[in-house]
Formats: sequence, structure tokens, C-alpha cells
Amino acid sequence: MATKKSPETVRVVVRCRPMSRKEVEDSRVKIVQINDKSGEVALRNPEADAREAPKPFTFDQVYDHEIGQEAVFETTAMPIVDSVLQGYNGTVFAYGQTGTGKTHTMEGQWDPPTLRGIIPRAFCHVFECIDATHEQNFLVRASFLEIYNEEVRDLLSKDPKNRLELKESVDSGVYVKDLTSYVVKGVSEMENVLLAGKKNRSVGATLMNQDSSRSHSIFAIVIESSVESADGTSHIRQGKLNLVDLAGSERQSKTGATGDRLKEATKINMSLSALGNVISALVDDKSQHVPYRDSKLTRLLQDSLGGNTKTVMVANLGPADYNYDETLSTLRYANRAKNIKNKPKINEDPKDAMLREFQEEIARLKAMLEQQGGEGEGDG
Repeated sequence: MATKKSPETVRVVVRCRPMSRKEVEDSRVKIVQINDKSGEVALRNPEADAREAPKPFTFDQVYDHEIGQEAVFETTAMPIVDSVLQGYNGTVFAYGQTGTGKTHTMEGQWDPPTLRGIIPRAFCHVFECIDATHEQNFLVRASFLEIYNEEVRDLLSKDPKNRLELKESVDSGVYVKDLTSYVVKGVSEMENVLLAGKKNRSVGATLMNQDSSRSHSIFAIVIESSVESADGTSHIRQGKLNLVDLAGSERQSKTGATGDRLKEATKINMSLSALGNVISALVDDKSQHVPYRDSKLTRLLQDSLGGNTKTVMVANLGPADYNYDETLSTLRYANRAKNIKNKPKINEDPKDAMLREFQEEIARLKAMLEQQGGEGEGDG
């Protein structure tokens, strides 16, 4: 059962990192201007005539390098997390060239706490809201996967290099068969799940980034809530939050990728290209076909792009002149994405609700105890 909702567009925000120490040492020129009042990003072509006006792009929200992690979370991700607690599906994903701060935005640094990103802040917000809600029962589950060289891997598995299959069902859409999922009862348990999975994530050094993500990762939180109606029946709502850190698009000439790094980059660029094709097809009125099946990434994000999900895309940029082409590509990508229409709805009484199973088991055990109690009284 679902509550009808009119279409809403994907929300797109842009975040520009500061100049790196190397860019400053190399006397690179800043070509990105951010106007957070008007939500505008202006990009200047370093090869063009100085009199040529910069290219303007407008988004739902734009951030320069001075924005703090807390402000990014509160304005970008917190409304999505709140929706998931109400039973909607929500996705936050970071996109951009390698080395632009996607992992910093999504995960940040653990210490000091002010540098924590969207994912750890979402953990805290989920359990703060649950602790403040007394008339509902909640069940929270977490899973963590990566897509590496077009293989889906379970980062919480005893053998994280095992390849998992994607399946599709009428009720739950596209899902990963045999993906590990843990019931978590608090922030520290959720953090342990993230840290355990991070140890298995594929990273590697390139010339652009010492700890470059070599895979796309999706940390998923499923929140079930049960509320009793006036007639005594209970209704379950189930929201799913996807927190997605995409690997960065990259050029071999800049990253110096060879061997395994080059093979990884080819697969990364292929899946990001497939994502771009899906976005283009969704916003093209003439398009009859959306190529979700062209990559594992687009299949897993199928509901987030054009489906039953509230979605925010964070496009990350570098400000320096030598990244003009990549920055322009990211801004065009993001500009298209803001026209995607989703149809989010509250997921009520899903068939696969674990909370329902628990409630039925408790009711069965209570009935057994009552029956045994009655038999005991009869014996007396």
C-alpha cells in the first residue's frame, strides 16, 4: 500500500573545495565563482578572451569552501533522513571528478567531530529522532556494498571479494542477493558497521588523490516503524536511506593510472557514463528507453533516478584552471540531473518487513505462555 505523491525533481547542490596546497604552489588560477545567495556557479574558461563572460549555472543550493560539514548536512541530507523516518525512500549521492572531495562530503574525518560528513551525521540524526519518538516501535538495519570493476561486493562479508548477483522483484525492485544486513540498536553499532566495511573498501593512490576511491560504495539504512491505529491494528512503514559515494571520473593523462589502476579507471568511467546516459534519457521527452541495465550502478540507483525515492545529488568541484573541462562536465551533468522527476511515496505494510515477523513471533510466544499457564492452573 502506498500514499500517492505528485512528482518532485531531484534536488541538486554543488560544493566547491578550496585550492589544494599543490595548486597554490603551482600558481594555479581559480576559475569557479560561487554565489550562495542566488544559488549560482559561474565558470570561467581560462583559454577564452578575458572579456568573455563566465558560464552561469543555477542549482538548489551552492557551497564554497568555507561551508562547514554540519551546515552541509543540515541543508542537504537532513530533510532526506527525516523523510526516511516517515517511510519514504531517500538517496544522497556525491558525484564529481577524482580529488574534488566526494568522500570528504559523504564521510569526512572521524576526529575532530566537526569534520564528520553526511554518513556519520545521518547515524546520529536517525537515533536522536528514534529516541525522541515514544508512540512507535523502530527496527533499523544496515548494509554496505561496493561496485568494483562492475562487480557487486558485500563489504560486511567474511569474504568481501565474493561477487554478488543483482535480482529484481515486483515488491522490492532491484536488490542484491545474499547481501549481509545487521540490525543496529544505536549510533556506535552503526559506526562499527561502517568502519568494518571501510577496511574492505577498494582504494588506491593516483597522481590526483593519494587515497582515491576505486569503487562506488552504497551504505544503506532500512528503517521500519510500527504504529498502532485507533482500532488496535498496527501499521508498518519502511523507509530506505542510500548513502552513495561514487568513485571519481578521471583522465589517465592526469592520474598517471597504469595496470590495475587503469583497468579500475576504465570501469569507473564506463559506469559513470552509463549514469550520464540514464540522466539524459530521463530528462529527454523524446526518449522511449532509459538504459538502467547498462551498468550495475544504474540498476542499483534505478529507484533513486525517476522512481520511488527522494534524491539529492551533491556535485563536487575543484576550483583550479587546469580542471576546466572536468568541472564543466560535472556542472552540465548536475544541470541535467535537476530536471529528473521522481515519484516518492510512503512505503506502508511492506511484505518483507522484519518488524512484522518479530511482532508475529512475540504474539505466538505470548499465546504459548498463556496456554501453558492455563494448563498449569488446570493441573492444580
